[in-house]
Order: sequence, then structure tokens, then C-alpha cells
Amino acid sequence: MVRGKTQVRRIENATSRQVTFSKRRNGLLKKAFELSVLCDAEVALIVFSPRGKLYEFSSSSMEKTIDRYIMHAKDVNINKKSREHNAQQLKSDAASLMKKIERLEASKRKLLGENLESCAIEELHDLELQLEQSLSSIRNRKYQMLEEQICRLKEKEKILTASIQEKLNAEPRLQLCAPAVSDDYDSQNTDVETELVIGRPGTCKVK
Repeated sequence: MVRGKTQVRRIENATSRQVTFSKRRNGLLKKAFELSVLCDAEVALIVFSPRGKLYEFSSSSMEKTIDRYIMHAKDVNINKKSREHNAQQLKSDAASLMKKIERLEASKRKLLGENLESCAIEELHDLELQLEQSLSSIRNRKYQMLEEQICRLKEKEKILTASIQEKLNAEPRLQLCAPAVSDDYDSQNTDVETELVIGRPGTCKVK
């Protein structure tokens, strides 16, 4: 026979309610004991009857279990409050950063010459001073960079000049010298005799 599902609601009859309480109470205490033994769990069970009678079960010590529960509940509450505080702090920081970004963007637009209609004369004067200071800083930086570039170029020029001079000193110089003419050669050329023979062989020679 299939057992139907029992509807859970308050039992109106007092006698039946007391009998059901006694049966369910014993079963609940038994389940708590089995849970503590089988699973090595720390279990504490407190039950008050409709008449105010106390029934309890503890696997170790009721006081220690209750103290442990209180400490755990405090830690949970502290962590919860800490998370809520951190969330609120993050929201506040985000809102502050958004306002700061909006102010910076408005200041940037004014420096670019936009949205100047709402500016007073004093604010326009301050913007002019800021632009002049920025322009002066930009010029100083530009001149500094130009001077550094000129110094680097001069150093490079010195290095190249020294390298070229070193190469020129290392190469052998060409010496153009005319060949010397010896005195013996001149005397031989001047002492050459020319013999001219006129007439038949055996006649006199003319020098």
C-alpha cells in the first residue's frame, strides 16, 4: 500500500500534537547522534517543547559548541560589514574620480579655446597666464633639445675629423725625384770621336 504524502501543518488536536512531538523529537535526537558519529561532525541540538521543556543533544560540549557558533556568527557579521564598507568606499571613490575627470575635461576644453562663454574675466586671465607659462616651458625645452643636438653634432664632427687625419698620417707620401746623371756618362758623350774617311781606302783621314 502506497503511503500518501503528509501535509505539513500545525496539528490542531493537543493530544495528537503532543504524541507527534514525542515521536519526532526522539527521531530528531537519534538522527543528530548518528550524524555526529558517522560523519565526525560537531552537532548541538536544542529543542523546547510547547510547554517549555528543554531537550538537548551535544556531540561534545554544548557550551563550547555555542561559543564556537557565536564566534563564527561574529566573524560572518564582521566580514559582511567589512564588505559593505568596502563597497561603499569603492562607490565613493568612483564618484570622486568621475567628478575629477569631468573637471579636468572642462579645464582641457577651456585651454583649447572651447566653452569660454561662461568664463569670467578673472578666469580668462588665469587661462592666459597658464598658456603663457606652458608656451615658455615648451620653448625652453625646445632650445635645450636643439643645444643638445648641436653638441652631439660637434662631437661627431670632431670624431670624423680625427679619423680622417689619422688615415692621412698612416698613408705613405709619394716623393717625386728626378734621375741623377753621372759625370762619367757626360764625359763619354763629350769625348766621342767621329772619323770621316774621304777618298779611297788607305788615304788620309780627316778628324
